[in-house]
Amino acid sequence: MIQYISTRGSLERKSAAQAIIQGIAMDKGLFVPDRLPVLGQDISQLIGKDYASIAYEVLSKYLDDFTNNEIHEAIEKAYDEKFETEEIVPLVEKEGVFFLELYHGKTAAFKDIALSILPHLLTTALKKEKENRKIVILTATSGDTGKAALEGFANVENTEIIVFYPSQGVSEIQKRQMVTQKGQNTHVIALKGNFDDAQNGVKKIFSDRLFNESIQKEGFMLSSANSINIGRLIPQIVYYVYAYVKLLERNKIQQGDKVNIVVPTGNFGNILAAYYAYKMGIPVNKFICASNRNKVLTDFLNTGVYDINRDFHVTNSPSMDILISSNLERLLFHISEGKTYEIKALMEKLEKEKKYELPKYMKDEMRIFTGGYADEKSTLKAIKEMYQKESYLIDTHTAVGYNVYLKYKRETGDNTPTIIASTASPYKFTNSVMDAIAPEIQGSEFHLIEKLQQMTGSGIPKALRNLEKKEIRHHTITEKDQMARRIKDILLKD
Repeated sequence: MIQYISTRGSLERKSAAQAIIQGIAMDKGLFVPDRLPVLGQDISQLIGKDYASIAYEVLSKYLDDFTNNEIHEAIEKAYDEKFETEEIVPLVEKEGVFFLELYHGKTAAFKDIALSILPHLLTTALKKEKENRKIVILTATSGDTGKAALEGFANVENTEIIVFYPSQGVSEIQKRQMVTQKGQNTHVIALKGNFDDAQNGVKKIFSDRLFNESIQKEGFMLSSANSINIGRLIPQIVYYVYAYVKLLERNKIQQGDKVNIVVPTGNFGNILAAYYAYKMGIPVNKFICASNRNKVLTDFLNTGVYDINRDFHVTNSPSMDILISSNLERLLFHISEGKTYEIKALMEKLEKEKKYELPKYMKDEMRIFTGGYADEKSTLKAIKEMYQKESYLIDTHTAVGYNVYLKYKRETGDNTPTIIASTASPYKFTNSVMDAIAPEIQGSEFHLIEKLQQMTGSGIPKALRNLEKKEIRHHTITEKDQMARRIKDILLKD
């Protein structure tokens, strides 16, 4: 049976259910499987299977303390009519690359894929572990995770969900999606700071023993919906396996052919899920990590030095405006072959000096990754060119990925079939998309939703229709050093 251990070496060994409930290890490390499972069959045998069936093949390998019926039930509840396309994640070929559209869920962003199933995995885990404390889902968001988590956990029995977002670091549409969220157990708080401040604050609270003991006395227990929770990360593996199977099914590749996978990422979770798919048996030539002007990951992958002693930029791809990429810690664990003392030392150095450098043997293991970045101007150019050539709209984050891929291909001549993770609907970032394709049209983001639809004829996601008319239900704003107090105010209000 797979057990989940901390990247930083504590003696905790958890089942999948226990790791999902706890969210993060008490030594501040992240839970990782003690071995990476493989699919255990010829991948071509998955041809013809739908998304739910492939999800079962993947999830059952990681959640081996869950019964088959428990996994099937969670999948059936997650991947149903809440998605606007029957295939859940369409794979669309444009300009010789394959865009994996991950944004057809309830909040029009890729986070929906995992956060549609996490509440069902968590509630099942609670029953398995006979846990009767109320679970408090504590989450920091750079824009999309927050709404997807709120949507997934709204009115889920025996839970409260608290989301912190940077007050000036999300788009107006992202903000409105969160602050209009319904549900008696939902709480949304704007933070005076950036996403790294929110994420660091949440991690600090998770590892604060006194705080945790105080709320446990009141019958509460913290867990997470961020990708720091292994239950959030594992479902993301599925769509990379699915994409490879679809390429086989369409005769775009043959069994055993390698693919490139391009992922626009800030927190490294989505590209780590692709790496896990690779370790399960998906043949990969190169992982292309795409950053915006906050290019700490690009510099790291090219030099082996992770350095956050740099300016923080607010860009037109705000979900990637991140300097501390939490899930990178998991990758370092795997490429070090589980040398937790090494990982702990690197993370402590990052905390104290804001910088670390990998030893040579770990740099060598990173060769399957490459990094690139796109600034705001290049991002808009990519949107414009794709629309002009193919009448195909992509959002700013996907555009970062596409731009970085084009530069990579020019520099290397690599013609390997390539999948690009398309992470959000273009309607979530209408100001930037319209700046790219029709800058003469001006107005609020909500006005531009209608204009974009009229101009392109594409469908507005249900989640974004009439958003500006919905009641604002969450008004709280807080300082960075007041996060724990705000949580207690919510939990102990009665």
